[in-house]
Amino acid sequence: MLCWRAFSGQPRSLLLSQIATTSFPRTFAANNMSSYSIGSLKYISRDQLADHIRTKKPGVSVIDVRDSDYIGGHIMGCQNVPVHTHDFKMPELARTLADQDAVIFHCSLSQQRGPKSALNYLRERERMGMAKDGGDEKQKVYVLEGGFSKWQEAYGEDKELTEAYVKDLWE
Repeated sequence: MLCWRAFSGQPRSLLLSQIATTSFPRTFAANNMSSYSIGSLKYISRDQLADHIRTKKPGVSVIDVRDSDYIGGHIMGCQNVPVHTHDFKMPELARTLADQDAVIFHCSLSQQRGPKSALNYLRERERMGMAKDGGDEKQKVYVLEGGFSKWQEAYGEDKELTEAYVKDLWE
């Protein structure tokens, strides 16, 4: 018998036979093991990303996963896909970005939401058969070093690279 506290704080029990018939989200399925881990993530510097944007290199998408902290500025041409929408948006994102050469994720600092989103994206591509065994020759997935916080220090006021920048919010 398994015992835990429910949201009400009251102990709850579940027999092992009940666990076998309980449906859990797909992220807990044993056959959903991924070859990607946090150590699989690759990072891109703000200067490298700025070069991609300035040269208008096709096939590069920037995904900003910030929620309400998206206001105050964002990288030119990025897509805002808030982290709280990823459970249902990640399959759609993997399909719509399938033809891109590189996908770059970031949040404010790129310490939690950005890396987690990049990892979930890699795992979704793998689950959908778009990437196998931790390698993907077709598409590179990166996390922006330092997130938008570091980006805005160098490029916040550059209208070619940053949209809707409000300097006062970052001081």
